[in-house]
Amino acid sequence: MTEGANLLSEMNDRSREVFRRVVEGYLTNGEPVGSRSLTRSMSEKVSAATIRNVMQDLEYLGLLDSPHVSAGRIPTQRGLRMFVDGLLEVGAVAQEDREKIDATLGSSDNDVASLLDQVGSALSGITRGASLVLSPKREAPIKHIEFVSLSPERALVVLVFADGHVENRLFTPPPGQTPSSMREAANFLNALAEGRTLSDLRRTMTQDIDRHRQEIDVLARELVESGIAIWENSGTQGERLIVRGRANLLEAATEGPEIERIRSLFDDLERKRDIADFLELTETGDGVRIFIGSENKLFSLSGSSLVVSPYMNADRKIIGAVGVIGPTRLNYGRIVPIVDYTAQLVGRLVSERGKG
Repeated sequence: MTEGANLLSEMNDRSREVFRRVVEGYLTNGEPVGSRSLTRSMSEKVSAATIRNVMQDLEYLGLLDSPHVSAGRIPTQRGLRMFVDGLLEVGAVAQEDREKIDATLGSSDNDVASLLDQVGSALSGITRGASLVLSPKREAPIKHIEFVSLSPERALVVLVFADGHVENRLFTPPPGQTPSSMREAANFLNALAEGRTLSDLRRTMTQDIDRHRQEIDVLARELVESGIAIWENSGTQGERLIVRGRANLLEAATEGPEIERIRSLFDDLERKRDIADFLELTETGDGVRIFIGSENKLFSLSGSSLVVSPYMNADRKIIGAVGVIGPTRLNYGRIVPIVDYTAQLVGRLVSERGKG
């Protein structure tokens, strides 16, 4: 359970309703919401003083803020995040919005670049925000790779191809990865990348991992046969060589050049497996994601929000993404289904035109 979900579950019904109405009022009008206006809309009859007390508690929790001493409250970035994750009600795309999207993308033009241009224009026009369109993936020689951490659960891979084309892909990194480990992975891959496609790189990494595993096996065989060591979870990602007679695993201090060599190979193998995971994960992704305020590191626009969704080809592989960038005071309930619907439609159209 996330921190926001915990907070929500601990709130009583009145606090939850005050919080929800403040956020919804702010998203609708862009103005601070005062206690007096809430007395007219609350489901139970309460005084303005009671509502002010609840607002003060929510402000203490870091969910609301008061821009001026005598004004009402607005949600903080933390409050918006909690609202989006726990209270946002997302319905279907409005009929009017659906018709506009269908009309814009319904042309017989077979050029994918032209189609994506139309997608950008449609999203900007319908949502009155800036649009983001990441074009379909391509298999061409790679010149440079960079991984950008957006949050603990989300990252961006920037691929620069030999022909100058630049492509961005969103993915979920393996648990525990840091910006530093992502830089190391990128540095390692860039040393191998020249003239290779992404598929070539994956094959190279797989072969490297197999070679390292065989080398460890050769070195460890004598230790295992003599009863000095045994394999634990052999052949799996979490395999370890346990040295008998000791309470520790191989990573702890042990004697002998073979053990040192095996430990070094284990470290290298683990690093290569992490990098192979990165390459694999750039091919996968999930549904609509929302980045609020300073979470939106993709464009270093701390005062904006990004609603983005990948689109897939007929084989359910992610081939690009579409999204909308706007102020944090976005109408998320309306924008999320629009982005989701557009992503599904673009995926289908791109696949039909044989580019997916």
